[in-house]
Amino acid sequence: MLALISLLLVILFSIIFTRIGAIALEMTGISRDVAAFQAQSAYTGVGFTTSESEYVVSHPVRRKIIRILMFVGSAGIASAIAMLFLTFAGNTQEEAIHNLTYLLIGIFLLFIFGKSKLVDRALRYIIQGALKRFTKLRIYDYELLLGIGKGYAIGQIIVKENNWLANRSLRELRLNEEGVLVLGIERKRGDKVMYIGAPRGDTKILEGDKIICYGPEEVIEDLAHRLKGKLGDEAHRRETVKEKMREKMEKIETENSGGT
Repeated sequence: MLALISLLLVILFSIIFTRIGAIALEMTGISRDVAAFQAQSAYTGVGFTTSESEYVVSHPVRRKIIRILMFVGSAGIASAIAMLFLTFAGNTQEEAIHNLTYLLIGIFLLFIFGKSKLVDRALRYIIQGALKRFTKLRIYDYELLLGIGKGYAIGQIIVKENNWLANRSLRELRLNEEGVLVLGIERKRGDKVMYIGAPRGDTKILEGDKIICYGPEEVIEDLAHRLKGKLGDEAHRRETVKEKMREKMEKIETENSGGT
């Protein structure tokens, strides 16, 4: 029974420590979903090779968090395996069935604990408070700052040969008239990837570029599939008119809210 309790405590510790790691990663500017996934991957040692993981380990603070998660995770998993073995070693069939029943009940309760929104809020409050007090991590809620989910989005567009964006400068494209800002451009140069941050008007978008842009979600979706020629130019004019209407509506809403 002592081994069984120890096993459940190891699992509980793993849940809490993974949550601490996820919140720590989130406080460096990563979105909640990505932070949770990378924390779980690091703790379990799965090591998914994705562009997100490369983005995480390229940052010194995030890399340190991942390293701690991997170190503690290796010890935690080894301990869990050892406790699992001791839970059933030398037991009679009846004792093994009882231990298995208690183990399943304990895991079910821990699952509810891990999925509880109330527990999540409480843990988040405690962990964030501790990390703010004892570390230099800070929270930047980019989704809130950029209005993600309120009609605006950050999108990545891979520019193909027949795309309306290809081989034209930002000044020619006048994307700002559609309410779109180009935040950066990823461009391959042989085996290397060059990043152009905050590109200027004379920056030319080339075939194969990956552009990171911010603006109305529907416009970004349209740009990703907009073709060269008259149809593309017409789509630009149409979205420009929509953007002017959007600006007018926002102005009216601002004036009305200011008058109340």
